[in-house]
Amino acid sequence: MVKKKQLLENEQLELELLLEGIYRRYGYDFRDYAKAHTKRRLEYRRTISGLNNYAEMLHQAIYDEDFFTSLLLDLSINVTEMFRDPWFYKEVRELVVPHLKTYPFFKVWHAGCSAGQEVYSMAILLEEEELKERTQIYATDFNERILSQAKKGIYPLDSIRQYTANYLKSGGLQSFSDYYTADDRHVILKSSLRERVLFSSHNLATDGVFGEMNVIFCRNVLIYFNKELQERVLQLFCESLCPGGFLCLGTKESMKFSTVMEHFEEVAAREKIYRKKRR
Repeated sequence: MVKKKQLLENEQLELELLLEGIYRRYGYDFRDYAKAHTKRRLEYRRTISGLNNYAEMLHQAIYDEDFFTSLLLDLSINVTEMFRDPWFYKEVRELVVPHLKTYPFFKVWHAGCSAGQEVYSMAILLEEEELKERTQIYATDFNERILSQAKKGIYPLDSIRQYTANYLKSGGLQSFSDYYTADDRHVILKSSLRERVLFSSHNLATDGVFGEMNVIFCRNVLIYFNKELQERVLQLFCESLCPGGFLCLGTKESMKFSTVMEHFEEVAAREKIYRKKRR
């Protein structure tokens, strides 16, 4: 029993040293990510790479940049789809958009945008509401490879049925096929959807305030952070939002126990949409 406990403690130490080494060598900080998620993703890469432990993985990551690139992709949060949770986008259309229509110009930030599906979802929604020309959308992620995919707006053909169903349920006003062309393997979103989008690198774990935004989307990202990092990121969002601006989180995320909640009001409980108070 004592030996097993020691082995677990040694493994945890190796894991912490691996994350510290990644941060010091490459500047990517995963030290405050949720331990269970991080360990699960690292274990996947360790197994398929034939490495015996995290100490060997640290050596490989430091000296083999290609290996680190694969590791970075493993640790990125890339589970998303267009118009994910259609009822959420319906609420954005009915609750948030009327406020945006009162502004001559406004800014939207998709933090942790992954491969861009939710960015293009919002671009479609704003185009349908005739707000495209008043909008600047910022789409950020720490993973440059994922950002490169997002800029292209190309997705697997077998995903289009789900995307179309989501779009219709979200209250889409046109035919979803108007927004893409297709070949035998992919759908390519029309380039005009990118006209008001700026893709750029930003790391929620290490980078600072991002402009003065009217809407911030960060859905299903905070669940991968520990409590300390969640609090830090929510503070970052609070400082990045204009008074009266909206913060949209994922369905399993909440601000209720955050120290910044006093600066917000909950305007859609199920959809986890919050509005920064005006003072």
